[in-house]
Amino acid sequence: MQTVKIYTTGTCPYCIHAKQLLKARGVTELDEIRVDMAPAERQKMMQITGRRTVPQIFIGQTHVGGCDDLMALDGRGGLLPLLNAA
Repeated sequence: MQTVKIYTTGTCPYCIHAKQLLKARGVTELDEIRVDMAPAERQKMMQITGRRTVPQIFIGQTHVGGCDDLMALDGRGGLLPLLNAA
């Protein structure tokens, strides 16, 4: 399974929902970066993604986007193949 990195905050409902969806699809380990605990990480996230909002999700080297993007990817059947790509 691909490595999943997710930029989050502790109180973001979209972050919680994204993590629940990933868990439901078999992801057992997340590289979670809390930008509310490490503000410099938000700057890094913004440089990489061009976005300020959380969550920002990476599966392997692919930037999926936020929670809505993750849900849309799952809805069109693209999440599991991406997670299981070699």
